[in-house]
Amino acid sequence: MTHASPHAAHDDAHRAPRHTPDSGDQAELLDLDAEVLAEHITSITAWLPIERDPRHIVDLGCGTGAGAFALLARFPEAEVTAVDASAGHLHRLRERAEALGVADRVRTVPADLDADWPELSRPELVWASASMHHMANPDRALRTVHELLAPGGLFAVVELADFPRFLPADAPRERPGLEDRCHTALAHHHAEHVPHRGADWGPRLAAAGFTVEGERTITVNVDGSRSEAVGHYALSSLKRLRDSAAHALTAEDLASLDRLLDTDSPLSILRRNDLAVRTERTVWAARRT
Repeated sequence: MTHASPHAAHDDAHRAPRHTPDSGDQAELLDLDAEVLAEHITSITAWLPIERDPRHIVDLGCGTGAGAFALLARFPEAEVTAVDASAGHLHRLRERAEALGVADRVRTVPADLDADWPELSRPELVWASASMHHMANPDRALRTVHELLAPGGLFAVVELADFPRFLPADAPRERPGLEDRCHTALAHHHAEHVPHRGADWGPRLAAAGFTVEGERTITVNVDGSRSEAVGHYALSSLKRLRDSAAHALTAEDLASLDRLLDTDSPLSILRRNDLAVRTERTVWAARRT
């Protein structure tokens, strides 16, 4: 995960490698992300240019296991080593592995990847979703992954293009454009605290010795009518967005946002029928040749 600062935002909750306090809310957000965007995660794993099915996969910044379980489904003979700084995330991942009957195929490893890397053997596939931009020295991490991979192995880097959007542009009625203003505040926060977010990882992978074999951007647009989880995903995500944006919002905007987040309010985001999850994810596939 990877992981994260409970912080700020959605991608911060998403698999950061540095140590942060465990948070049930953060884990819930990761689980909702996995549920709502499962189809997109599956499409990414299916797109990977795999020459030979891997037997050992490492998931760097695994969070609660969205990527790990998608990869286990994609490669039924593989085992996954799931690495994260959060003991709570790893515990949740192990519980889910037990429930799915794949516990014998999963090993969890607690580690701060900005400090000492654990022994991870020679995986044929390394997966890092929404985690590389959290690294204090991502170029050093890329070189470490290059040395770690088996010859011919593949490194898949997946990054969010932006914090997801959920509301129509003219919502809420009393403060149209509220979500845009929150995103502007979040962009300033990320520029200061997460400088590698939004990077083009292709040149950096090449500089680390990889051959970049593919890059793909997936547009996400999930209508809220498809799943009740979308409303809860929006609620959990916007709570985190509020944490980062509150200092930059007017009192009127903050009050409007709080009404959306108040589950007892008639204006609660859970009562809206016009939600959608809109964002993009980009994946780079790089081989150790």
